[in-house]
Amino acid sequence: MFDFALFGSVFVTLFVIMDPPGTTPIFLALTSGRPVKVQRRLALQAASVAFGVIVLFGICGRQILGYLHVSIPALMVAGGLLLLLVALDLLTGKTDEPKQTKEVNVALVPLGMPLLAGPGAIVSVILAVQRAEGWAGQLSVWSAIVAIHLVLWLVMRYSLLIIRVIKDGGVVLVTRLSGMLLSAIAVQQIANGITRFINGEG
Repeated sequence: MFDFALFGSVFVTLFVIMDPPGTTPIFLALTSGRPVKVQRRLALQAASVAFGVIVLFGICGRQILGYLHVSIPALMVAGGLLLLLVALDLLTGKTDEPKQTKEVNVALVPLGMPLLAGPGAIVSVILAVQRAEGWAGQLSVWSAIVAIHLVLWLVMRYSLLIIRVIKDGGVVLVTRLSGMLLSAIAVQQIANGITRFINGEG
């Protein structure tokens, strides 16, 4: 049976990490001056690249961890710290202002990775896939992954319209709220990792 609670948890976690509203002004800055058709193509490419990276780590994450001899509790604590850093950046507004360049495909770098498929998202997906139980849990997790990338694509594709509706102030507000929620998720993940360390769980 489809686990809507798990779907919602994974979707919300990835939403606040990947931050679709906060991606809007960055996408516009990197693609400004280009035809609308080109912007839409770049939006699809960026979402596709991010999805490919996330899927790769979601499928091969366990093998990667085994090769590096990294335990799940260690990954949970490290992931929580990464999420906390991202949350602090969202809360304080510390972001690097990207510069537009026409010499490289911005859909690949920095949009696809590391802006969208960054370390926080990668760690969260690896943990979510490993914690999911049975086919229903896996279906819920992967459905959430597909859904968030669809949202990212739609937000970037219609970024010009969205920015006119919510204005710069709306983007800042949603970004700050996302930072608050993400910080709580990060602290909980660190606490869970420490608990598993204490209990000797691998």
